[in-house]
Amino acid sequence: MERRIFGRTGIEVSALGFGGAELGFDAGVSDARVAEVLLPALDAGLTVVDTASAYLASEELIGRALVGRRHQVQLFTKCGATDGFSRSDWTAAGLRGQLERSLRALKTDRVDLLQLHSCSVGVLERGEAIETLEALKREGKTRFIGYSGDGEAAVWAVKSGRFDALQTSINVADQRVLDEALPLAHAASMGVIAKRPIANVAWRHGDHGPAEAYHSTYWRRLKTLDFPFTRRPLGEAVETALRFTLSQPCVATAIVGTSSPGRFSQNAESAAKGPLPAEEVDAIRARWRERSGLDWVGQQ
Repeated sequence: MERRIFGRTGIEVSALGFGGAELGFDAGVSDARVAEVLLPALDAGLTVVDTASAYLASEELIGRALVGRRHQVQLFTKCGATDGFSRSDWTAAGLRGQLERSLRALKTDRVDLLQLHSCSVGVLERGEAIETLEALKREGKTRFIGYSGDGEAAVWAVKSGRFDALQTSINVADQRVLDEALPLAHAASMGVIAKRPIANVAWRHGDHGPAEAYHSTYWRRLKTLDFPFTRRPLGEAVETALRFTLSQPCVATAIVGTSSPGRFSQNAESAAKGPLPAEEVDAIRARWRERSGLDWVGQQ
C-alpha cells in the first residue's frame, strides 16, 4: 500500500487508513470479526488506525485486535465528545480522563495522534482544550495533536498554528474545504486526514433517499450534482470517489471504516490505482462549482 509523509510530523502513513466508527456502532461486531477485518489490512500494509472515545466499544475492540501488533500502526484517537456523542467535556480534567480510558482500552501507553473531536470555535478560543492537548504531548501521552472537524472551526484550528494535523471531510459531495481550510493546512505543512472520503456512498440510495439521517445531506447534494460516474456499477463509482479524494495534493491518508471482512481490501485495491486523471478531477471540481449551494458547509 502506498505510503505518504504525514505533514511536518515526518511519519509515514498508508494512503488508506482504517476508521473505527462502524466497529463501535455495530452492536453485532465480535472480537473475531474485528480481527477478520483488521488483521488482513495490516498484512496488506495498513499503518493508520483512527478511532475515538465517542465510538462506543471501538477502542476496546481495536485494542484487543492489535495485541502484539501495536508497533505496526500509527494509532490515532479523539477526545472531547464521548459516549456515542451523547455528551462532551472540553475541560482539562475531562480530556485527561478520556485519554487515560482510551489508553487502557487501546492497550498502549501513548497514542500517535490525539485530536479534539469536532469542538466549536468557542471551545477552541477559550484555550483550555488546546492547552491540555499540548501538555499531554509534552508528557509523552501522545506524539502529536490535531483537530478533527469541519467548517469555520477547522479553519480556526489551522490558522492557530497549534495543531500538527487536521482531520476533515473531503469528498465529491464536500468540496468547500478544498478552497478554505486545506490550502491553509497545506501551507502550514500540517498532516491532513480525509474523513468520509467516499461521501458515505450516499448515491446508492437511489431516488427515495436513505433511511438514516446521517446519509441524507450527502444524498441530497449528490442528487443535485448528478455526477456521471455515480451511474456506473457501484464498485467503479466508489473507486472514482475514493481516488478523487486521494488525488488532493495535501491529503496524506483517507480514513475508510467498515465492519465487513474484505471491504477494506477492495478499497485498498482502488487506492492502489493512484490519483484520478487530471481531467476527471477537473470535471468533478467544475460540476461542484456550477451546482453546489452556498449553504453546503462541511459535514461533521
